Amino acid sequence: MATTYAALLRGINVSGHRKVPMAELRSVLEELGHRDVRTYLQSGNAAFTTDSDASEAALTTELEDAIESRFGFRVDCLVRDGAYLAAVAAACPFPAAELEGKQLHAVYYSGPADPERFASIDRDAYLPEDFALGDRVLYLYAPDGLGRSRLAEVVGRPAVVKGLVATARNWNTVRKLIEMTHED
Repeated sequence: MATTYAALLRGINVSGHRKVPMAELRSVLEELGHRDVRTYLQSGNAAFTTDSDASEAALTTELEDAIESRFGFRVDCLVRDGAYLAAVAAACPFPAAELEGKQLHAVYYSGPADPERFASIDRDAYLPEDFALGDRVLYLYAPDGLGRSRLAEVVGRPAVVKGLVATARNWNTVRKLIEMTHED
């Protein structure tokens, strides 16, 4: 049975570094045997359909290996199916419909976002910014945007996310990825 996934690449095409042109990313995914490949923006968002019964972790490793082979550097990736992305959006504790896309972010993780990792953060010190944890995701409310968020810096510290791949998407991109991976 075919499944549609989103591939989320971390830290590419930033300030001219680690360039992965989206046309070439589409080619890489097609060469891996995936179909209906499409990309969104230049920041490493792709959707694809596959008949493979491989796990998300196996699809992730396959994509990371293929990118390294093509471009000569390794890129951390996360692969998530459309049902997961929709469930993450549905579980959002913040009023997504009332906020601008730049105010709400989903930080996707490669593994569980254990509450213990975040226990030492004095959330009151960062108000009105706030965060909540979900299934391999952190929801970040940053009313002035991610670039001005002090809380984003704290929840993204290496000591907090140690051992996890983490990549953030604003809520506009979250919605677009759900649309791109929606299966009828």
